[in-house]
Amino acid sequence: MNLLKSIDKALTRAEEIVLITLLTVMVVMSFLQVVLRNVFSSGILWADILLRHILLWLGFLGAAIATSENRHINIDSVRRFLSPRIRLATEVMTNLFAAAICILLASAAWEFVQGEIADRRTVLEGIPSWYFQSIIPVGFGLLAIHFIIRAILRSRGQAPEGGHV
Repeated sequence: MNLLKSIDKALTRAEEIVLITLLTVMVVMSFLQVVLRNVFSSGILWADILLRHILLWLGFLGAAIATSENRHINIDSVRRFLSPRIRLATEVMTNLFAAAICILLASAAWEFVQGEIADRRTVLEGIPSWYFQSIIPVGFGLLAIHFIIRAILRSRGQAPEGGHV
């Protein structure tokens, strides 16, 4: 189980590094756009498109980190009335169900990205659009991995790190 926790921790750390880097780029690019528009009455033509795609990446990476830290959205009004054993089973099943849905969504997103590759659409000076959209299947895959790790840890009676159980 320590291996699972190590994998989860390393994956979360990598996600955090990418998220922080992208957030920094987004803030700098947004600030630069405001300055260029208000001071020089111009701007970077492709900046708004890039910022929209970065926002998509931030959303998926943030969701993966939240899941890793067990801080994803959940409704626990019924959970508090369950016995500890049933609560544990419910948490494991909920995590497995969420992982299954994420796997289905990752599969559908992969088909979408394959379509984008086949269509050869480009954005930002000829950069293929699928480069930016690849976060959709990857993001759902990361979510599935984190949910599966949570389910395994909970089924072994171990509390996932971060958040609440």
